[in-house]
Amino acid sequence: MAFPRYQFGAEPANAGPLAQPLTFRRSGRVAKNRLYKSPMAEGLASWSPKIPSERGVPTEELIELYKRWGEGENNWGLIATGNVDIEFDSLASPGDMVITPECPFEGERFEQFKQLATVTKAHGSLLVAQVSHPGRQVQARVNSTALSASDVQLEPKLGMTFGKPHAASKAELSRVVEGFAHAAEYLHKAGFDGMELHAAHGYLLSQFLSRTTNKRDDEYGPQTIESRMRLISEITHAVKARVPADFILGAKLNSVEFQDGGVTPEEAKELCKVLEELELDFVELSGGTLEDLGLEHRKESTKKREGFFLEWAETITKALGEDRKIRTYIVGGLRSVGAMVKALDVVDGVALGRPATAEPRLAHDIIKGKVQGALRPVEMFETNFGAGMGLAQSQISQISQGKEPIRGGDGQVAQTFGADMGAWYQQLVLDGEKMEFIRAVQYSGPQVPYGTEEAVKA
Repeated sequence: MAFPRYQFGAEPANAGPLAQPLTFRRSGRVAKNRLYKSPMAEGLASWSPKIPSERGVPTEELIELYKRWGEGENNWGLIATGNVDIEFDSLASPGDMVITPECPFEGERFEQFKQLATVTKAHGSLLVAQVSHPGRQVQARVNSTALSASDVQLEPKLGMTFGKPHAASKAELSRVVEGFAHAAEYLHKAGFDGMELHAAHGYLLSQFLSRTTNKRDDEYGPQTIESRMRLISEITHAVKARVPADFILGAKLNSVEFQDGGVTPEEAKELCKVLEELELDFVELSGGTLEDLGLEHRKESTKKREGFFLEWAETITKALGEDRKIRTYIVGGLRSVGAMVKALDVVDGVALGRPATAEPRLAHDIIKGKVQGALRPVEMFETNFGAGMGLAQSQISQISQGKEPIRGGDGQVAQTFGADMGAWYQQLVLDGEKMEFIRAVQYSGPQVPYGTEEAVKA
């Protein structure tokens, strides 16, 4: 059964530009094409509600998931993991992978990270880990106190409440720097090609960049671009001191924040210039925070171009110039091959999140000319962020269990999934503060084994 796909214009687009390799100038590493499997929270690492040190070990399910994303000669040029947190008690989400400064370069955790790297890279993809600290965005049920730039409380969002933040001390910031540096060395020794610093979406590093959350009056305060970037700069120098020169170092950064005091496109230009001066390999341009996710088209012009943040990204890349040394990726909203190719007039590569959970083979199918766009889900998943993310999380879970991801464009599937999601939410409410129920919605309808011919052809 054929399902609807996104289409850009009436004529088929030539995917050739997306198949071109991309060289990262600092590290010298080469991504085999311009398609980037963007970070997505997997929720599949080991979890213990009561014993923090047992959290965050890559499971066999996680390894199965990344094996599928890594399969094929024409698969993703660059693959990123979801958040790898640097503290057991400060997680972006329960079920994240974790590497703390106390984690040794041996043992079960290390061996599982090594296995994940091996299977992901088996067919030539480059693998980076998105390393993160949630700061004030840690759920209160995980940690009632939160580290942040300042003591600005995050109000309840998306059914979650958050820890009470305090302004990080110098000693706490030193541990943050050490956390990122140790994670980089750990990942390198485990076989990863690099790491991406998560400095977007309201996480700790972005809390220092935004005036809404940074009220400090010391050298980390919001007074200048340099002071706002100081923590990222210290992390970058510490990472480079621990890994070889060919270890890829990138960052995810908001090109815009849709709130008073948030990062503006003009400021984002200056922030990216500092990242280039720090000699990062790439920046993934995104936008929004939990206060305003930004995952919608604000103008008719952005709707036509598909990318949520492409207009602001263009402001940044023009400021950096054609001879820029830092590579740029855009994430958010791009769905058709034609729009992706047009986006390469602005940026160097295209990052895809939810389309990659619906179709792990999407990069291959685009580059081989088999499809003109990602599968188009029904309206419920396309316009409702909660439903769309719930579907993506469930698809991740299905792939990890050796099944084909369900098709969000099938009305019957959507109806069954809606009921499943309702039952899942009831269980989540009943779980409350116990944190024993953390996994994704489990689909109750028919499913087929991964690789089933009919699913591959869909």
